[in-house]
Amino acid sequence: MTGIVPALRNLAVGAAALLAVAAAPSPAQAKPEPKAPEEFVALRDVDPTIIQEMRYFTPHNFVGEPIDGYRKPMCILTEPAAKALHKAQRALLRKGYSLKVYDCYRPQRAVDHFVRWAEDLTDERMKAEFYPHVDKSRLFADGYIAEKSGHSRGSTVDLTVVRLPAPPTRPYVPGEPLTPCFGPRNERFPDNSVDMGTGFDCFDTLSHTDDPRIRGKQRANRDLLRNTLGKQGFVNLPEEWWHFTYKPESFPDTYFDFPVARRSLQGA
Repeated sequence: MTGIVPALRNLAVGAAALLAVAAAPSPAQAKPEPKAPEEFVALRDVDPTIIQEMRYFTPHNFVGEPIDGYRKPMCILTEPAAKALHKAQRALLRKGYSLKVYDCYRPQRAVDHFVRWAEDLTDERMKAEFYPHVDKSRLFADGYIAEKSGHSRGSTVDLTVVRLPAPPTRPYVPGEPLTPCFGPRNERFPDNSVDMGTGFDCFDTLSHTDDPRIRGKQRANRDLLRNTLGKQGFVNLPEEWWHFTYKPESFPDTYFDFPVARRSLQGA
């Protein structure tokens, strides 16, 4: 009997440990992912004709890898901003053009990813394309990277204009030779958009919307984008021809962190 009692005691202890493990909340249960307020929508549900090329879901961006928080290659915006884009799209379609979005709502965790990358001065794998003339140590001081982004409030969008019918854009191949984002159109990474004078996310003063070096067709293309969006309530950031914020913002003081995914939306 003396051998049976310890054995039973050990079994009881083991069973109790298993029950404790089973009852303990998993990391996902302990901290569920935040959800978007009901004012947020998928742009595709409002206007499926707007082209989406969500750069931060891919490695073709200034960091060189997919960015935290982008679970799906989709554009999420506040509903008023999405509806305003729909109106702008209708105006462009009548002229033979389409909008193309590169980035929309951006979770705070993505911004944090940018900050971590900017603080690592040894990681310059995408410098040759996105910031050839900017020392990485200057990214914060020059305003290219910040700890907060208007994108996280849900009414800011990065976008361009594409002439229809839209030819496909070839995928980026990690490790391929890079060319400066401000070079001539036929030397930059191919993009099916009209020529805006630089590529998207080009860290250079040539990206300033009204830079005097931008003339002719490039100037007309920038004006087409700005004027079309301006009529629908969007305000351009002067330092980035692609960056627009719908006014008034639904959440002017709130920076959200729900992932870019269909399941983040109410009713999904």
